[in-house]
This record gives sequence, structure tokens and C-alpha cells, in this order.
Amino acid sequence: MTYGQIAGILGEGYTARTIGYVLHGSPDDVPWQRVINAQGKCSTGRLTIPINLQQEILVSEGVKFDARGKCDLDVYLWWPEGFGPEEDIQPTLLS
Repeated sequence: MTYGQIAGILGEGYTARTIGYVLHGSPDDVPWQRVINAQGKCSTGRLTIPINLQQEILVSEGVKFDARGKCDLDVYLWWPEGFGPEEDIQPTLLS
């Protein structure tokens, strides 16, 4: 999922940035690595030790990234049941 998707599902008052802050402070059992930005890139590259930890974890889970560090959202983007684009979610929520 993207930060914007989660913000959109949660509704008014939530932003992609808010979701990033929440995930940063989340418990260890929250799969934070599975939330990326709307371009299909990891936003935590320089925020973690080791550098690019999020991308390394996702690669170990089978996600493929190109040389620019971008994964194909047409392949990997996931929507929870009842919240996908076919359920009339606003396209702006992907950002």
C-alpha cells in the first residue's frame, strides 16, 4: 500500500505524511516495510540503519525494484476489500 492510500481510507484529517510518522513510531510487529510512496519507492532509505533496510526487506519478500529503486505498482499495489479503485476511491488518495 501507499501512505496516501492508508490516509484516504482513514479519512479526513489524515495525510500521507501523518501515516509515515505513525509507522515510524509503531511497534515492532507492524509490517511498516509494506507501505511505500505513490511512486513505488521506499521513503525510508536514509532514515534506517542499515541504509535501504525497507527495500532490502521487501526484496526478501519477493518485491522487485528497478535500478532507480522503484517497484511496479501495477503489480504490487494492494487494496483492502471494499476500498479499491473499483469502489470509487478518489484517485488523489494514491499520492
